[in-house]
Amino acid sequence: MLRMSESRMDYDTAEIMGGLYGDGIIALKGAFSRDWAERMREDIDLLFDEARQVPGGALPRGPERFYVEVHPERIRGFVDIATHPWFIAVCEAVLGPDYKIVEAGFDIPFPGAADQPWHRDFPSPDATLKGRRLNSLAFNLTSVDTTLEMGPLEVAHGTQWDDLSNYSDGMFPPKELYPRYRERMVRKMPQMGDISARSALTIHRGTANRSNVARPVLVIGVDAPDATNADHHDLQVTRNYAATLPDRVLNHLTYRLVDDLETVVQHHVIEGLLEPDY
Repeated sequence: MLRMSESRMDYDTAEIMGGLYGDGIIALKGAFSRDWAERMREDIDLLFDEARQVPGGALPRGPERFYVEVHPERIRGFVDIATHPWFIAVCEAVLGPDYKIVEAGFDIPFPGAADQPWHRDFPSPDATLKGRRLNSLAFNLTSVDTTLEMGPLEVAHGTQWDDLSNYSDGMFPPKELYPRYRERMVRKMPQMGDISARSALTIHRGTANRSNVARPVLVIGVDAPDATNADHHDLQVTRNYAATLPDRVLNHLTYRLVDDLETVVQHHVIEGLLEPDY
C-alpha cells in the first residue's frame, strides 16, 4: 500500500534540490509495497514479450540489455507513481509546477549483460551547460531486490555539470576521464518498492549482470516546460483511459490521444552503448 498519509509538505524542497543539484540522484526507500513492485514486474515481463515480437519494439543497449518504451495505461501502477507525494514534490521542486511526464519505459539487463561505457542519456541542453539549471529528471523503480551480481547502476556523483560537448555525441567521455568517474562512483542497490530520481545528465553506467536473473527497471521521464525530450517519444493515451485519470495526472502528461494504442516502434538507438566497455 502507498503511504498516502504523507504529503508534499513532508519533503523539504532544499533537500531535494540539494541532492539533485549536488550528487545528481536522490531516492525514497519503501515508497511502494513489495506486492506493488511484483505487479510492476508482471507488467514488464508481459510488455517485453510483446515488444520482442515487433521489429523495433525492444532496443538494444548493449549485450543482453534492452530498453522498451511503453504506454502509461499498460503499467497498472502508473497513476500510483504520478500521484505519489514524493514524486510530485521532486518534480515541482526541480522542474516547477508545470512539469510534464514525457516518457514511460523499462530497461532490462539480462544475465550476460556487460559493463557499459560511462555516459549520460542525452547531450546537455543549454539550460544546464549555460544556465546551470536542470530541466529534466528520470525516475527509476526496480522490480527486484538488487544484488552486486545483478550488475547495479553506478553513478558518478556531481557529474551532471560536466561539459562533454567536445566528445562523442556530447554523451560519452573519453577513457582518459574514466578515473574521475571511478573516483566519484557510487553503486546503487535499490530494493523492491524504492524509487529514485536522477538527472539523466549525471555520468553513469550499467554494470555486468553475472547473476542468473534479469534486473528490470521502470523509467519515468519528466520535463520542465522548456525541455524538449517529448520530441523523442510517442506517449499515447486512449480516450477511455484518459477519462479515468484524475486531472492532477492528465494535466501533467504530454501525450497523443488515440482510440486504440499503437505499438511504439523505437528508433533512438544509442550507438555508443552497443559495444561493451572491456
